[in-house]
Amino acid sequence: MQYEITGDNLQMVTLRLAPGEAACAEAGAMVNMSGNMQMSTNMKGGLFGGLKRMVTGESLFMTEFTPKGGEGFVSFAGNVPGKIFTLDLTEGEFIAQKDAFLCSEQGIDLDVAFAKRLRSGVFGGEGFILQRLSGRGTAFLHCCGDIMEMTLAPGEMVRVETGLVVGFESTVDYNIALAGGVKTVFFGGEGLFLTTLTGPGRVVLQSMNIAKLATALMPYFPVQNSSGR
Repeated sequence: MQYEITGDNLQMVTLRLAPGEAACAEAGAMVNMSGNMQMSTNMKGGLFGGLKRMVTGESLFMTEFTPKGGEGFVSFAGNVPGKIFTLDLTEGEFIAQKDAFLCSEQGIDLDVAFAKRLRSGVFGGEGFILQRLSGRGTAFLHCCGDIMEMTLAPGEMVRVETGLVVGFESTVDYNIALAGGVKTVFFGGEGLFLTTLTGPGRVVLQSMNIAKLATALMPYFPVQNSSGR
């Protein structure tokens, strides 16, 4: 499989598939495709696998794309302004926020991961339910805003505003800590808790999330009065 990511703040990834190759994507992510591309919808992993995907924010069904009679292409895009992150998996696992998955090669497995600590699930912004990506191949994650990738050394820590963690390798420890003292918490404008990630392993962060985007746009939405006008 070959791929190309185009665009700046509203990116799209185009996969070029040879005969016999296939790609899987979340429902509704397809933008365009060649005339010889065949689509089939199925519950990858059976009913139980489909139900687990629903828990992570994905659809019950996955759409599979396979070219017929030669090479073909299919393009996918996310549902918010942002970037597409390329994740190459050869061994190990990658834990992502529950709605980050966009598309992948056939060899990628998508499963449920749970926050290890109660406080992390309640206050972490990503919630109790996360996605576990494993297998061998290439997957694509859609992120809101811009992307920052870091590789943490053993014991190295980064603190992130809740909701801005796209994902991290399974070797990274994920926890929640207070943002600071009482004055910082109430007047600093950064929220009560911060996500703490401790290495070793790779971490992917985003500069925006849907909640922050919605909050920024809220003052510009028309407001109905009590009479409905």
